[in-house]
Amino acid sequence: MSTNGQQPSLQLSILDQSPSHGGEDAAQSFQRTIELATKADGWVYHRYWVAEHHSSDRVMGSSPEVLISHLLAKTNRIRVGSGGVMLQHYSPYKVAENFNVLASLAPGRVDLGIGRGPGGLPQSTMALQQAVAGERSISDKISELREFLQGDLPENHALHGLKASPRPPESADIYLLGTSASSAKMAAELALPYVFALFLNSDQDVMTKAMVDYHRLFDPGKITKKRAMLALPVVVAESEDEAAELASKITVIRISLESGRTLTTATLKGAEDFGAQCGEKFEINVYDAPVVHGSPELALQKLLDIQRLHNVVEIMAVTAINDFQKRLRSYELLSKVATEANMSGTLQGR
Repeated sequence: MSTNGQQPSLQLSILDQSPSHGGEDAAQSFQRTIELATKADGWVYHRYWVAEHHSSDRVMGSSPEVLISHLLAKTNRIRVGSGGVMLQHYSPYKVAENFNVLASLAPGRVDLGIGRGPGGLPQSTMALQQAVAGERSISDKISELREFLQGDLPENHALHGLKASPRPPESADIYLLGTSASSAKMAAELALPYVFALFLNSDQDVMTKAMVDYHRLFDPGKITKKRAMLALPVVVAESEDEAAELASKITVIRISLESGRTLTTATLKGAEDFGAQCGEKFEINVYDAPVVHGSPELALQKLLDIQRLHNVVEIMAVTAINDFQKRLRSYELLSKVATEANMSGTLQGR
């Protein structure tokens, strides 16, 4: 954070869903992710996160731990992590082991972002949870995961004394991702950094409430890092008109279930498949995504305005352009203008 009462400087990062462009297969999609990550390593970006999705022919990253390992080997500086691991499906002990291995391979460069959602269709959730014993809240699982990463469980825990090996020189940092005020409250209660994913929930009023609640409820006396972040849909192009055209093609597909749950999917077919598998009445709506877009200078100014409005220290750009070269160029243009702003001091003390 900045001293002297000033707004902190803005850090920029990337969240990549490893999308398939124009019918590419998984091998081609992952090569795009590798290319973008290696370029980002030399650009301004602070971290590079990969997502977890299951049973999808549109987004390829079903195993972020495996992909993170490869990206760490292909990069030198940038932090690499998950955006995020869907912890509801897994044993906290095994997740801790996975990320301890990663953090031992690249000390100080590994992030463990945790998602609360299923990351897939009801059938994939059923398959993932076949071997899960007992019902446990996601909050309890996050707490246990953190205890494993820190080195030990409390004495009153049934597994006290069990260690998640290996022990890395520096453990992975934990973040909670969410799309609601309840996730912001959980992050504050657990004293964790929080990322609101507007690219999944296009409701900016919900984002505002989530960030207000996170700042209000977070206890500064807890020994941890308070870090408020946003994951936003962002499109940058050479001109405002080109950026507007690219942004107009990005939509949010939301399925609302009779039980009150809402989820987003990458495609209309994905929403229809989810509805067919969920066993309850549903409704599908398609919305224009609230994309931050413009020429490099305009897009950066919009991001700085959002930073100031929501009191965040970092923005993760999610650029869902269905043309890889234009997607790559968008990240490059944003990096270039941010680098120039850093050099001139524009990003400092906003």
